[in-house]
Amino acid sequence: MRPEITARKLNHPTSAIEPDALSIDEFCARHRISRRLFYKLKSEGLMPVTFKLGTRVLISREAAAAWRRALEADATAA
Repeated sequence: MRPEITARKLNHPTSAIEPDALSIDEFCARHRISRRLFYKLKSEGLMPVTFKLGTRVLISREAAAAWRRALEADATAA
């Protein structure tokens, strides 16, 4: 049985808050790339900086934004 979606759930105040850090899976999904491509490009130094929190590997919102800006700058320079 499918749970009913109500306007109250859709307008929850925390639903619009962006996380300060993304997991590798979340980053890949958001940027529509595979984990395999992420790790391939990471080994070549072409992915954003990551950090560990316990056993989790995360990417800060700022690092992801800087990575996107660098890609855009490279694309416009070419």
